[in-house]
Amino acid sequence: MPDILPTPTHAAPTLSPGWRGIVADWSSDQRAFKNVSWGKAMMWIFLLSDTFIFGCFLLSYMTVRMSTTVPWPNPSEVFALEIAGTHMPLILIAIMTFVLISSSGTMAMAVNCGYRRQRVRSAVLMLVTALLGATFVGMQAFEWTKLIHEGVRPWENPWGAAQFGSSFFMITGFHGTHVTIGVIFLIIVARKVWRGDFDQERRGFFTSRKGQYEAVEIMGLYWHFVDLVWVFIFAFFYLW
Repeated sequence: MPDILPTPTHAAPTLSPGWRGIVADWSSDQRAFKNVSWGKAMMWIFLLSDTFIFGCFLLSYMTVRMSTTVPWPNPSEVFALEIAGTHMPLILIAIMTFVLISSSGTMAMAVNCGYRRQRVRSAVLMLVTALLGATFVGMQAFEWTKLIHEGVRPWENPWGAAQFGSSFFMITGFHGTHVTIGVIFLIIVARKVWRGDFDQERRGFFTSRKGQYEAVEIMGLYWHFVDLVWVFIFAFFYLW
């Protein structure tokens, strides 16, 4: 009988040790990001970098809060309002939080309607989200005006530690800027959805492939991130 030759076996590829091996492994994988659009991938990268920035801000705030020897103001008293002769601590902050969290729900419904090609409903829900975001920014401007009128500055604070003012204006101002930018882009994308740019593949900024409401989903990612960051700011700055 003829000799049966053994079937050749292929040795498993070896990876370089350390970070070079990890990079080589990921760069050779053609499935990880093959079906992900550039717009969505870049938004995730941006949100990851923004997470580090907000994390540094909150860590700096906690470090200052725990290391200062000067008494730290009580947020329940600083952010209280007198309404009809009743002292209500954190009432404005509670309303702001409710408004922003509610906008996350309308944004989720707008993305869902975009998937269903219900462009009018998607555009209306995006405009409602923008309105809620603008309301949040307006209440934040009222909060800033109130504290500035009471003598709070980035370099001083009439109720105790001077770092309170700098931490407050830096953290809330940076977040408010994100909300304001989000409101602007929500209006822009809602207008394009309303006109049917994504159905007609009309050329222009933020117009994705025909029939794809990808820009609505990308805006949803950004808006949910802004809402999530506010939850941490609310917990660490206003409740601590």
